[in-house]
Amino acid sequence: MKLKTILATTALAALMASPALAQQISVKAGVLNDRSGLYADLSGEGSVIAARLAVEDFKAAEKGIKVDIVSADHQNKPDVGSTIARQWYDQDGVDLILDVPTSSVALAVSQISKEKNKVHINSGAGSSDLTGKACNANTIHWTYDTYALAQGTGGAMVKAGGDSWFFLTADYAFGHALERDASATVTKAGGKVLGAVRTPFPGTDFSSFLLQAQASKAKVIGLANAGTDTTNAIKQAGEFGIVAGGQKLAGLLVFISDVHALGLQAAQGLVLTESFYWDKDDQTRAWSERFAKLNGGKKPTMVHAGVYSGLLHYLKAVEAAKSKDAGAVVAKMKEMPTDDPLFGKGSIRPNGRKMHDMYLYEVKKPSESKGPWDYYRQISVLPAEQAFQPLAETGCALVK
Repeated sequence: MKLKTILATTALAALMASPALAQQISVKAGVLNDRSGLYADLSGEGSVIAARLAVEDFKAAEKGIKVDIVSADHQNKPDVGSTIARQWYDQDGVDLILDVPTSSVALAVSQISKEKNKVHINSGAGSSDLTGKACNANTIHWTYDTYALAQGTGGAMVKAGGDSWFFLTADYAFGHALERDASATVTKAGGKVLGAVRTPFPGTDFSSFLLQAQASKAKVIGLANAGTDTTNAIKQAGEFGIVAGGQKLAGLLVFISDVHALGLQAAQGLVLTESFYWDKDDQTRAWSERFAKLNGGKKPTMVHAGVYSGLLHYLKAVEAAKSKDAGAVVAKMKEMPTDDPLFGKGSIRPNGRKMHDMYLYEVKKPSESKGPWDYYRQISVLPAEQAFQPLAETGCALVK
């Protein structure tokens, strides 16, 4: 072979190997969440913005990966969410579904993703059953879960003397799981659960339920709910003088969007557990500034951060696997360590549980806040292995 021919062949091979010229992989990601109801602020359009930032930061186009993002409102109804998921997978060419707050919807979408052999990366739902008895090989649970919330907020409250509890529990899968996991933490720490009452989901008037909790004389009233259910319950508890009367409120799932809605005067002193806070370090501040410019000035919740982090890792896996086949991509996601500016280094367990540290925060007093969205004071760090359920105790069939 002449030298000219060798050079030409080598150049062609190099060009073919170039990521930009390699055969393009097209990925369609669906962000499925609450866009009009009580969880719209903590997920909603913000999760779509977070997904777009992940595609931008991954530089997908430069790597030969075309990414389209679609979104829809599941209205917090399992039947609506299931219908959208089936249409996306069967007719619209969606490869993965992101976010999905509301555990009852998430559990349904997780099973449909398994049935259709697609990928579900959940950021918004809480039920630890997603990586427990309802786990499957197509679902990864990214941001937080009810077990970690119970370990963080529940454990801290008992340690501070709150050894008798009464729960206000949202009557659906998430509330039930959170009450179950928090009750286990309280009793394991030597406390007692005096009772619980199930509240309609979503709810607006918690008066009668709060009066039952007040009458129980429990030291701690655990709010096993989220979003505006939580903020409404906290406001109404104030009207009944529950905290002024000596009982404490434990917001077992409180997002920064809830604190913003309540205001520091009402929210001060709340102890809560999060996996992400915009003001944690220089990297989280820089990303959150970009996010806020696209989100009407509102800072991201941990759910938004989880959508970004989960999609970024998914795209890295597609690049590494050179495929968007669900089995190959999920296997690569679990094989590769996770690493991004928002959650730092981490990993994914065989049951699909994303592992990272969790943080216990206390909401600042108005006098302590130095500016807009300066809401949290860090109390402690829960290392990932302590925050999340031991693998052997999850009941997940994928764990051998």
